[in-house]
Amino acid sequence: MRRSLLLLLGLLVLHQSGCFEFVIDGEWEDEEPGVYDHQDRHKRATLTSEEEEDFQAIRGNDITVKSYRVESRITSRFAHTTIRSSVINSDSRAQSIGFSVQIPKRAFISNFTMNVNGITFVGSVKEKTVARRLYAQATARNKAAGIVRTNSQDLETFNTEVHVPPGSNIEFELHYQEMMERKLGVYEHFLYLEPGRLVPQFQVDVYIYEPKGISKIETTNTLGEQFTKLIKVTSTKDKAHVVFKPNLQQQRKCENCTSSAIDGVFSVRYDVTRDSNAGELQVSDLHFVHFFAPSNLSPLPKNIVFVIDVSGSMWGVKMKQTVEAMKAILDDLNIEDRFSIIDFNHNVHCWSEDLVPASSLQITDAKRYIQNIKPNGGTNINEALIRAAQMLVRASNQGFIDSSSVSMIILVSDGDPTVGEIKLSKIQKNVKRVMTEEFSLFSLGIGFDVDYDFLERIAMENRGMAQRIYANHDAAEQIRAFYSQVSSPLLKKVTIHFPEGTVTEVTQNYFDKYFSGSELVVAGKVQLSESDTLTSITSASAASLQFSLQTDADMTELDTELAKQQHSFTGFAKQMWAYLTVKQLIRERSLAATVGIKRRITKQITDLALQHSFVTPLTALLVESEDGTERLLADSPRDPRQGCCIGGQAPSGPVKIVYATPPSWIQLSTSPPSTQHQRGPEVEALPPKVNIVDNDPHFIIHLPGSNMDICFNIVSKPGHILSLVSDTGTGVVVNGQLISSKQPRKSKLSTYFGIISVYYQPEGVSVMVSTDQITMTDGRNSHSFTWGATAEITRDGVKISIVKNSHVSVTINNSIQVMVLLHRVWKKHPVNVDFLGIYIPNDNQYSPLVHGLIGQFSREPEVSVYDIHEGPDPLKKEATMVVKGNTLPVTRGWQKDYRDDTKRGSNIYCWFIHNSAKGFIDGHYTDYILPDLNSFLQTV
Repeated sequence: MRRSLLLLLGLLVLHQSGCFEFVIDGEWEDEEPGVYDHQDRHKRATLTSEEEEDFQAIRGNDITVKSYRVESRITSRFAHTTIRSSVINSDSRAQSIGFSVQIPKRAFISNFTMNVNGITFVGSVKEKTVARRLYAQATARNKAAGIVRTNSQDLETFNTEVHVPPGSNIEFELHYQEMMERKLGVYEHFLYLEPGRLVPQFQVDVYIYEPKGISKIETTNTLGEQFTKLIKVTSTKDKAHVVFKPNLQQQRKCENCTSSAIDGVFSVRYDVTRDSNAGELQVSDLHFVHFFAPSNLSPLPKNIVFVIDVSGSMWGVKMKQTVEAMKAILDDLNIEDRFSIIDFNHNVHCWSEDLVPASSLQITDAKRYIQNIKPNGGTNINEALIRAAQMLVRASNQGFIDSSSVSMIILVSDGDPTVGEIKLSKIQKNVKRVMTEEFSLFSLGIGFDVDYDFLERIAMENRGMAQRIYANHDAAEQIRAFYSQVSSPLLKKVTIHFPEGTVTEVTQNYFDKYFSGSELVVAGKVQLSESDTLTSITSASAASLQFSLQTDADMTELDTELAKQQHSFTGFAKQMWAYLTVKQLIRERSLAATVGIKRRITKQITDLALQHSFVTPLTALLVESEDGTERLLADSPRDPRQGCCIGGQAPSGPVKIVYATPPSWIQLSTSPPSTQHQRGPEVEALPPKVNIVDNDPHFIIHLPGSNMDICFNIVSKPGHILSLVSDTGTGVVVNGQLISSKQPRKSKLSTYFGIISVYYQPEGVSVMVSTDQITMTDGRNSHSFTWGATAEITRDGVKISIVKNSHVSVTINNSIQVMVLLHRVWKKHPVNVDFLGIYIPNDNQYSPLVHGLIGQFSREPEVSVYDIHEGPDPLKKEATMVVKGNTLPVTRGWQKDYRDDTKRGSNIYCWFIHNSAKGFIDGHYTDYILPDLNSFLQTV
């Protein structure tokens, strides 16, 4: 049987007897899923902003607050926050003193302790029925307070109340943990501060440690401008400390006021340094966490059907704000996107029966249509969603949907279905039937009377997510903010996997989509082995390409570093793994197909919550005195604003579930992950004898027919672009741009190749390799990767293989290959700079039209060397070479092949041709200077 819950926790001090008594008043949800009554949905109360109680952290008529301290320790995006307060009952009578804390909804309370007149109450997380039974053993009368939830957008309230005699000293301490979600490119840690009175010792400390480094940090507050200068931020490369410590006078609302001006949200926003698109793999305490947040990728095109509720209940502010938000969203669409709008009440209407390109003309017409909507009638959600899915299916069948695009439905509704199919389980089944694996459904529920549970289930089941829109706040801004999180999809079908036998108990590692500015997080346990390195491999699809990225982590390095950090959270990896797992299991439980599956998941959640001290919907915090004779219960009741529909008919068959974190706008597909890229990046091997351009720059041309190596230098100017391979027959170009040393050495300014471009004209694909990054463009899309990770990227006939901080190979149609070697130098070197070497096999399959400084030698010239004799340098013999009808003086010497040893290299003995290879190459070297990196060479 399902019953509503109002849980109260209390402690009553009867100073006559000196004993403690407790009471719990209310009922709670049975563990067994009940039968869902459709009519119950209409019993939900509509909450408004006027119904929210005034919040104060410390409550009481005549009390003295000695201190209020907040401390957060954030390590690798995982935060442990402690809130402490010390209070004295200054009244001459016994009274109830309250302690309230607003915490993020995504957080788990992990402990609460209280000391009343020397009696300490210590919290411990227990299975809910056990906690209730132990608490009931100390039942009495006179209730106090408990955990309740507010209708705030991001917060819920922990509320405790204790009745104490005059002069009593009370100390409160609450702990909670949460993982920072990355949204729109930043993590935000926020603390709600409203002590309700002046506090002599008021202080907030936020300590952040990010092993890879902190790229930016800022603080925002709604406390008032007078507090801005009191917020101090100290940061180094990988650590930051934010402190807020106003004195009594600074806390006052006015100079002589006795009330506190501190009332609002204090937040710290930051992001981390990322040296590669492969992500960040961290190992600590035999647990790992992999963070994946690539950037510098072109967004995928979108196909969106907006489904808008225009029933009578949307009349007024709701509709006005929805229209305002939709106008902004429509302006944000790109020309590559396709869209349509469906509005529904008891009927379903389409602005356009088909998806149309997001041109300025179509956008203007759609905005005009939205503006003229007049809400009225009932709510036919079932037909509206089916029509939207059918529109996407039809566009796909007609070939209007790009295979690399992302298709989604965005539903905005404020009520329950009242027309057509109104049974929620049937609607859920109908929507699932028409949605293909390529489509996602996002649900926005406006107000508190909407059945949010239902909207969340249909979204989760169809690779999307739901978000409540609070009508008593700026609903238009909330809708726009949500859309901004899903407006730029970068990747599809993302899999993060690990070599067999290296990890266990991995959290969700397959994601249907990745959106710009967010982050995918995978955690698990590390298997003991002889290796001191853990490897992860991430494969995904971006616009027109597939890629596989590899990253490695030392198994002990992070633990060693954490031990040195004074304010780090040393158990972060283990707690984060448990946090992610519990969140994932809670989502799975909500979609459990049978009672048996639900019971099994319930046990898993409970076991993990007990082991890691998380207060979840299935566990409670028992707070008891040290001798166990006095007890309080901190329970987590069901929020009636979340909707009463837990049960309902769940879909049959196995379902993969999206969990709340990683960020819930990153979606998980119901299809199994592809095995196409499970092996990880492959290293492209070159034959032992190749054509080489390296150092400043030395050319080494291998002539296989005569088994001879010929060397020459090209003395040109920084900025010049030289043609290395130009083949109009195959449409392949390899060009290099020169850079210079920082300053001359012995009056000579050396030049090196700083950029190498490989252009494949038939597909319009250009690969530009620099000393900083590797960028692939196709005219419309651009994707960049750093040298910081091993990776493999494929697009049609072009494959790029990157070996971390070593080299990159570009292969075209499995017939032409170019390897670019990275040379790193000491950054503070007074002369030298980073540069690139080029290695091109002789057996590349060019057309007869190929040319360029290297390409021309695919047609090997006849070369003869005679009159070999001693020269001025006894180590360098001299001779005469005849080639292409020219007689040239040559010198025997050697150059370097750096493939096997990037520092010292291996010697290649060759005949050196002077004067920038005049007589050996066709024409003059200046004939090979080009206007841009993708240019073909004109006839030499």
